[in-house]
Amino acid sequence: MLPRRKALLALLSATLLLPLGAAAEQRPAQIPERARVARALFTTGIENREPVDRVVALDNRHREIYFFSEVRHMQGRTIKHVWEYQGQPVSEVEFQVGGPRWRVNSKKALDPGMTGVWTVWVIDAETGWPLKAAQFEYRPTGN
Repeated sequence: MLPRRKALLALLSATLLLPLGAAAEQRPAQIPERARVARALFTTGIENREPVDRVVALDNRHREIYFFSEVRHMQGRTIKHVWEYQGQPVSEVEFQVGGPRWRVNSKKALDPGMTGVWTVWVIDAETGWPLKAAQFEYRPTGN
């Protein structure tokens, strides 16, 4: 699985460095041209289908975290959140996108001993194409 992760990181890095038009030309033709991830962030809770805050670092007194994403123009497709801990996949959650603006979230129970960098990838499940990635740091209490 590590080579796939490296390929995804390289692909995402290359996409972020390309001009906007060039990045769109690189994606698979099956993904609608206007498709995008409007928001993707970690939060400590969800209320009324919206994140309550934005987390970039969290101490290990907290035992759960949510990942929220809002996708646009992907109705009828399947996306997934792929959770990674220190570069290794630990879980996947798939979602069916039901409309032109679709908000989803996944929740992860956190083991206080698993401090370090966590990443979630938003991936088009049908093509495997990475749409967005976000990270947060899970820190020991007092750091």
